[in-house]
Amino acid sequence: MTDGLTRLDTRFAQLAAENKKAFVAFVTAGDPDVTTSAAIIAGLPKAGADVIEIGMPFTDPMADGPAIQASSLRALQAGQTLVGTLEMVRQFRQTDDNTPIVLMGYYNPIYYYGAEKFVTEAKAAGVDGLIVVDLPPEEDEELCLPALRGGLNFIRLATPTTDDARLPDVLKNTSGFVYYVSIAGITGSAAPKKTAVAANVARIKSHTDLPVVVGFGIRTPEQAHDIASIADGAVVGSVLVEAVAQHLDAQGKAMPELVEHVLLLASQLAAGVNKT
Repeated sequence: MTDGLTRLDTRFAQLAAENKKAFVAFVTAGDPDVTTSAAIIAGLPKAGADVIEIGMPFTDPMADGPAIQASSLRALQAGQTLVGTLEMVRQFRQTDDNTPIVLMGYYNPIYYYGAEKFVTEAKAAGVDGLIVVDLPPEEDEELCLPALRGGLNFIRLATPTTDDARLPDVLKNTSGFVYYVSIAGITGSAAPKKTAVAANVARIKSHTDLPVVVGFGIRTPEQAHDIASIADGAVVGSVLVEAVAQHLDAQGKAMPELVEHVLLLASQLAAGVNKT
C-alpha cells in the first residue's frame, strides 16, 4: 500500500459514504491537440467525472480498440509526449486539487523515460495512480513496487479469465481500486453482460476490500448504470474518444464545438452511473 491516503482513496470513501458510484472518464492526453485535450480534462469534473483516467499515447496500444488506438495516433502526430502528459496533469492541478487522476498506458515509454524518474515526476505533477496494462504481477519490481513506495496507487486489471488461483497474485500489490475488464478482448468492442459481470465482481470482492470498477464496452448511460449498479463504478472511454473524432474537420483539427460536445456526453454518462 502507499503511505497515507491518496486522492483515489479519499474519493472512493466519499462516494461510499454517499452511497454513490464512481464515473471514471477516460480520454487520451493530447488528442487531438494539447489545448483541446486540456480543455476537455479541465471540464470533466464539472461534467460529473469522479476520477479521470488519462491515456498516455503509445504507438502500439495492444489492449485498446480502434477508437483509442486512433486517438493515440492523433495525439502522437500532434506532438504529445510523456513529458507533455505530465505537464498537462501539472496544469490541471493548478485549478483542481481534488479530482483523482490515473495515468493508463504501456510500460515501454516509461521504461525508456526511467521508471524511478517517472514515478517521482508523476507524483510531483499530481498523478494519483497508474494502470500499466502490459506489466504482470511477476514484474512488480519494474514499476509497481517503486510506484507504491513513491506514493502512487498501482491499479491492476482483472479479466473474465482471471481465475481464483491467479486472483491473489493480481491483487497482491494492487491499490486504489481493481479494474475489472468486463469482456475478453479489446476496449470498445462487445457490450458487457450484466449477469456475468455481477458474478465476477462478487468473486473479486470476496478476495479484497478494494473498490471494484468495471470497464470495456460501456457506451451508453443505460449501460453505465447497469454496470455501476453491480460494482463500485464504471469506466467509459471509447465512446468519449469517438466523440472527439466525430468533431474534427477535414484537416483533423478540432471543430469549435468539440469540447462542449464531449463534456455533454460525459455528463450524460455520469448521470447514468448514479441514476436512481
